[in-house]
Amino acid sequence: MAVRIMTYVGLLYQDLIKQKQVLPKRCLPPVLPIVLYNGDRKWTAKTNIADLIPKAPGLLAKYLPQMEYLLIDENQYDVADLAPMKNLVAAAIRFERPESAASLMQLIDRLNGWLTGNPELKRIFAIWIRAMVLRHSQHRLVLPKVRDLKELKMTLADRFETWAFQHKQEGIEQGIEKGIEKGEALSLQRLLVRRFGTLPSDRVAQIGSATRGQIEYWFDRAIDAHSLDDVFHSFELPTK
Repeated sequence: MAVRIMTYVGLLYQDLIKQKQVLPKRCLPPVLPIVLYNGDRKWTAKTNIADLIPKAPGLLAKYLPQMEYLLIDENQYDVADLAPMKNLVAAAIRFERPESAASLMQLIDRLNGWLTGNPELKRIFAIWIRAMVLRHSQHRLVLPKVRDLKELKMTLADRFETWAFQHKQEGIEQGIEKGIEKGEALSLQRLLVRRFGTLPSDRVAQIGSATRGQIEYWFDRAIDAHSLDDVFHSFELPTK
């Protein structure tokens, strides 16, 4: 990372020179390199390029590169402590760890207010927040490209509502499917008890963990089987 930061700063300066955006007397503006880290493991990388280069003797030591970046480790901060801060870095950390969809929308509103008069920074934050939301949703949430924070909020409000409805429907369908399987398993147990008497505990457990296809297969065999073992006779059972 120290090498990358040195490269990024060099490229930035090259671009400023090319666009003639340097300071008077051809001076370059100071740059504060910041690395915002949100990983789970402790950051162990060197923060200064000089620490990656062995000490050199004599004149060479004078010309070795030196550049340090500021590391902000998000895991060292409590989201509750960051909430009252009117601070862009604190907001960035909170965006990485939103408490809910509602809190995310509220934070976008606050950020939009803080950045009044700075449309370019609004655009940059909108692009970054969109990428962050896509990452957290594992790209299951479809989001069009946006140009500013207001547009992002409207898009997210629509997509979150649609996504929540879809998940609710999926949950209902899964619940119905589970209910059907449970009902068929109970029906199979009642049929087996009626034909062969009390079921051994291992057979009850086997039925409880079976798929719907297996239960249907056993149910069909239970109608004509001469014994309980005949019902569960080894056979390549359907898996669906």
